[in-house]
Amino acid sequence: MTTLTFHGAAGEVTGACFLVDTRSIRFLIDCGMFQGGRDAERKNRQSFAFDASGIDFVLLSHAHIDHSGLLPRLAAQGFKGPIYATAATADLATVMLPDSAFIQEREMQQSMLRGRHGHKRRTSERAPLYTVAQAHACLKQLRPVAYGEPFAPAAGIECRFHDAGHILGSAIVDVRLSGRRLVYSGDLGQPGHPIVQDPAVIDSADTLLVESTYGNRCHKSMDQTLDELVSVIRHTLEQKHGNVIIPAFAVGRTQDLLFLLAQLVQEGRLPSLDVYVDSPMALAATEVTMRHANLFDADAKTVMRWLRHGQHRLRVHFVQEVEDSMALNARRSGAIIVSASGMCDGGRIKHHLKHNLPRAECSIVFVGFQAAGSLGRRLVDRAATVRLFGELVPVRASIHTIGGLSAHADQAALLGWLGGFTRPPRQVHVVHGEPVAAESLRKGIVARLGWAPRIARAGETVSLT
Repeated sequence: MTTLTFHGAAGEVTGACFLVDTRSIRFLIDCGMFQGGRDAERKNRQSFAFDASGIDFVLLSHAHIDHSGLLPRLAAQGFKGPIYATAATADLATVMLPDSAFIQEREMQQSMLRGRHGHKRRTSERAPLYTVAQAHACLKQLRPVAYGEPFAPAAGIECRFHDAGHILGSAIVDVRLSGRRLVYSGDLGQPGHPIVQDPAVIDSADTLLVESTYGNRCHKSMDQTLDELVSVIRHTLEQKHGNVIIPAFAVGRTQDLLFLLAQLVQEGRLPSLDVYVDSPMALAATEVTMRHANLFDADAKTVMRWLRHGQHRLRVHFVQEVEDSMALNARRSGAIIVSASGMCDGGRIKHHLKHNLPRAECSIVFVGFQAAGSLGRRLVDRAATVRLFGELVPVRASIHTIGGLSAHADQAALLGWLGGFTRPPRQVHVVHGEPVAAESLRKGIVARLGWAPRIARAGETVSLT
């Protein structure tokens, strides 16, 4: 009997990890970190509910940390097998996983320093989930595979990756085993999303895992979204004479923003701009993105040609050194600052928020999903004050959420993608969504397609045969 167990992204958005067990072969689809709130730290630190050394291989849908972030911990606890991913995902993982480890090591040092000043924390809470050395060791297990190329990670198992249109290299995972076809949507992109191609159409599956991040809502159209972005930027820079602060994931969202800002300047909808990308990882991710320009959609290739011909009315400054990042806090107006992390729970963005949130002339623009419990979610939910670096900071800046820039498919796009199936899957499991979003998508599937989907539960095991 072949079974599937949901070890993450079930009833929540982060921590994607699904175990497939054929009794002779055991493999994971994704091995992501939990993010958002205190409970995430507990989940990340608890032992895996399976023997890491008994996992034969991993199929990685894409590089975002909530899908890849516990791979070094898995390897450190005994996993020795290959990690299959697209070439772009493998390249991005070489940037993201060591950076994740570096942040953890730095937080451990800061925690130990606080401990010397009377703030007690248990040693286990200070220790990083994995070290930079362990992250680099894990990268040696990556095995790049091209979109559409069949590969056999074990006898009797054939896999393919299809373009998910979410971020560069993101994949729909397609597995055939025991006479059955298992398809995992991964994180599906919104059709028409910048840079990447639209999600590939899948026509059939016996078992389907479908994400539901935005399963309960529809994004604004891209035209409406760009109108709103233009309005916020022009009003803030030209009328309020403040700064625009954009928390953004260093991989995917930052590159999308740079493309869209370039397009808007090219079209004359925005004036010449100074954009500061304050994230060392974002520069590395942008360099990786440019190495895979063959994956771009037609619009992105057009904008890239415009930029190469010297029409640089978009001045992008990649900020690397800490001193240069700190100097940005002296900028009182005229700057667009794009910084990680996208949910504001770590990284340099917290410093920019501390200096700009109290200023009514500034705007904070959220362009991605904010998980429950995250600082970004509290700001989106209109908190009057937030705590940053131990201080209460008043929120006077205007807060904007521009949902149409999300790299996740909305409910209409999810149902549209599911409508490409020529027959109903035998099993449909709704994953990667908070309870309200997952239930809304489930009801939408029933009403639109007449299927019988169910919402996956954390720790639950189901039979695939």
